[in-house]
Amino acid sequence: MKKLFITTAIAALFSASVFADGTKKAHTVTVSYTVVNQFAADFSNAKNVTWTVNGNFQRADFILEGVKTSAFYNHQGEFVALTEEVSPKAVPAAAQKEIDAQYKGYTVDHVIVLQNNTELNPDAEATVYFADLKKDAKDVLVRITPDSHIAFYKEVK
Repeated sequence: MKKLFITTAIAALFSASVFADGTKKAHTVTVSYTVVNQFAADFSNAKNVTWTVNGNFQRADFILEGVKTSAFYNHQGEFVALTEEVSPKAVPAAAQKEIDAQYKGYTVDHVIVLQNNTELNPDAEATVYFADLKKDAKDVLVRITPDSHIAFYKEVK
């Protein structure tokens, strides 16, 4: 249950930002001192860092070596997970075949890989992909497990 909650919470956070309309509103975010220091140690080469804080996580969105990335920390300052935008070609071949079979006519648009800290949450899958699939006016988000199983996650449009 904890694995599902953490994966769902993180997926909801990044899917809201990835598929948002791109507008940003100025506001002040209070990030804990512990998290800021841990983030600086973990990602010293991060550029353009912005923070989002909610009841579950403190999230840093940033650019790392040219890749849009998000790091999630709990309120105790522990690293929880990392998401990165990856090429649609990063989807495993077996998963691509399953997408082709289950979602005929859809194309893979955006792909985000979620890497969980399994030391903190040993029940979580180490790596999970989320792919945005498009067909005409339809837009769905699917979850791709390490064994290349495809599961509908949510409709985006």
